[in-house]
Amino acid sequence: MSNYRTIGKPHKHDNARQHVRGASQYIDDKLEPFGTLHCAPGYAAETCGTIESIDLSAVKAAEGVVHVLTAADIPNVNDCSPAFGDDPIFAQAEITFHGQVIFAVVAKTRLQARHAAKCAKIKIAATKPLITAKQGREADSHILPPYNFSRGDVDNLINSAPHKLSETFIIGGQEQFYLEGQIALAVPKDEGEMIVYSGTQHPAEVQHTVAKMLGVQDAAIVCETRRMGGAFGGKETQGAQWAAIAALAAHVTGKPAKMRLDRDDDMIMTGKRHDFDCQWSVGFDDNGTIQAMKVNYDTRCGTSADISMGVTDRSMFHTDNAYFYPACDITSQRIKTNTVSNTAFRGFGGPQGVLFAERMIEGIAIKTGQDALDVRAANYYRDGKDITPYGMKITDNIIAEIMSELEKTSDYRTRRTEIEKFNKTSRFLKKGLALTPVKFGIAFTLKHLNQAGALVHVYNDGSVQINHGGTEMGQGLNLKVAQVVAEEFSIDLSSVKITATSTEKVPNATPTAASSGSDLNGKAAQNAVQKIKQRMTKLAAEIHNLDIHKIHFKNNKVFCGQFDMTFAELAQQAFLNRISLSATGFYATPNITWDRDTKTGNPFLYFSYGASCSEVLIDTLTGEMRVTRVDILHDVGTSLNPAIDLGQIEGGFVQGMGWLTTEELVFDEKGRLTTHAPSTYKIPTAFDIPEDFRVNLAPSKGNMADTIYKSKAVGEPPVMLASSVYCAVFDAVASCKHGQIPNLPAPTTPEAILTAINNL
Repeated sequence: MSNYRTIGKPHKHDNARQHVRGASQYIDDKLEPFGTLHCAPGYAAETCGTIESIDLSAVKAAEGVVHVLTAADIPNVNDCSPAFGDDPIFAQAEITFHGQVIFAVVAKTRLQARHAAKCAKIKIAATKPLITAKQGREADSHILPPYNFSRGDVDNLINSAPHKLSETFIIGGQEQFYLEGQIALAVPKDEGEMIVYSGTQHPAEVQHTVAKMLGVQDAAIVCETRRMGGAFGGKETQGAQWAAIAALAAHVTGKPAKMRLDRDDDMIMTGKRHDFDCQWSVGFDDNGTIQAMKVNYDTRCGTSADISMGVTDRSMFHTDNAYFYPACDITSQRIKTNTVSNTAFRGFGGPQGVLFAERMIEGIAIKTGQDALDVRAANYYRDGKDITPYGMKITDNIIAEIMSELEKTSDYRTRRTEIEKFNKTSRFLKKGLALTPVKFGIAFTLKHLNQAGALVHVYNDGSVQINHGGTEMGQGLNLKVAQVVAEEFSIDLSSVKITATSTEKVPNATPTAASSGSDLNGKAAQNAVQKIKQRMTKLAAEIHNLDIHKIHFKNNKVFCGQFDMTFAELAQQAFLNRISLSATGFYATPNITWDRDTKTGNPFLYFSYGASCSEVLIDTLTGEMRVTRVDILHDVGTSLNPAIDLGQIEGGFVQGMGWLTTEELVFDEKGRLTTHAPSTYKIPTAFDIPEDFRVNLAPSKGNMADTIYKSKAVGEPPVMLASSVYCAVFDAVASCKHGQIPNLPAPTTPEAILTAINNL
């Protein structure tokens, strides 16, 4: 158990009671200001081409319509992109994907707005769309330049290796499917000012986008986010367009305006996890030890850059996963297609790189006739073999210990023998087993994003209010930051209140992403508390004529030699003595030195490690699959909150399992998303969670890096634990024909499983 008063204790989520009662207030639950108008997007039936004519007369004449917004209504910049200026709020001369917004209806009710949006007559001179990454590559269509890491004489080493493999591997995308869809409410204020309530992971970006669109200073726009009903990366950049449309409606009409996307529109119009077409080769010895490898990722980015640079770079950073490559060549092609621009999704490209590495290991194991776990062990990073393909030295490596421990606790070897016996005697049902590692780098690879701010107030009754730049999307960030504040002051957690994230309280905050929410905002809050605590300590020392080192905060009290007072009493004294009880805090992650142009430096502060062992059962006649048991051991350093961390691990794993088994995105030949609703897109349900699901936190002496209370990030790494499910399915399929390597794409849908079996 933790030696701290609040840190390391399994406190329930701060909104748990409200959530289960349905009482937590989201944007659509807010009491709407009088006269609030509602927006709905309008788009063409075609996928791409030149806009020849737009007839909106029927739209304007529809019941309840107040205004119809187009690009002509924008007073300044028609762009909602995060960086490259290539994402128009409203399309003008052409459309480049199915569902691209051309106009928006502003009406008295949401239903009126949606009905009116269907009345438009839009004529498009359609062109043939590029839909898949392969089509884009063949057309030499790139949204960004290719990028590459390499070392060693790769081709010669592969060709001269005792064994070699050259294959292709398709990795599908994934819809974020947050429970609360994209939403924003804009309320005009005095003199052109505006407050925008937005479901976003990046309030500062929404603030900047709206200000840029309206041609006002950032300071005139306030963006506030109390909580989101899930985000998973899908609200890092994607919330900006809908906030901009709501804000434009408020600007044009002078009335509050709300934009809430319908689920179908949400899925059609917003970006998803990038899908990859991987072509790879590897050379290895009889033990399966890799001598050289090369891979090219053709990545479907969509019609604009969005944040594809960071996503695809991170996939390259994680192509090694837990393995040392003596020589390697890792290339990413960022393909432009006529599909919605892909964006951030939990793991931010890392899961694709990790999955590729594990698929490669599985192929090597079959080629050499070894157990895949032994091939993994032969290739782990270790002393003398600890330099990544991008040149960073690994100094905190614990992967061998975690894998060895899980191998024992999951009884992997015994179960492997039992499964081999089962598969020999079972004609139609086959089992598979896999134990895979995860090594995930923590930090934004874009250096300037590694910063955070906080604002702390102590009131003279001893209660504390904290505001930070991170956003709460169900992951428990607010609770963890509150725990930090309570621990630093040594007061009850119930005395600490966290307010809505707001750009008017903490400016220039970076997105809550990259698993860095607690690392960054926890440290920023700690910094603010320490400033206030230092002032309070000095006052207490002056009151009692003591050295400041004899002042101690403990259990809601302040001990001053032989005297003591409550924390609230000292706060009251500070007020009476005109001592400030408010402070801002700031934190910038140290030792992030990555230079993308020179490909040198450290892109990460530390690594998070984990391991998972999954067992599956497949039906070779139908392709149906069930995960029967999962064992997980995951490293979170010194846990800030074990209950929250275990929940994140369980949720992340199941989300990753969905990506790799059931969640298939399908575009038709015209580039239209056909899986745009729960009826056609299958996310995991409670019935898909394995009944035997064993999740444990790895014992730890704490993070080697100087993180908040020596904790480690836990938001994204668990998604990659689900690689063991894919590998277990691969193992089960491979058992159908000994020595043959299945061509099994991800996700492993029943159709994919049957096709792979039939092609053995």
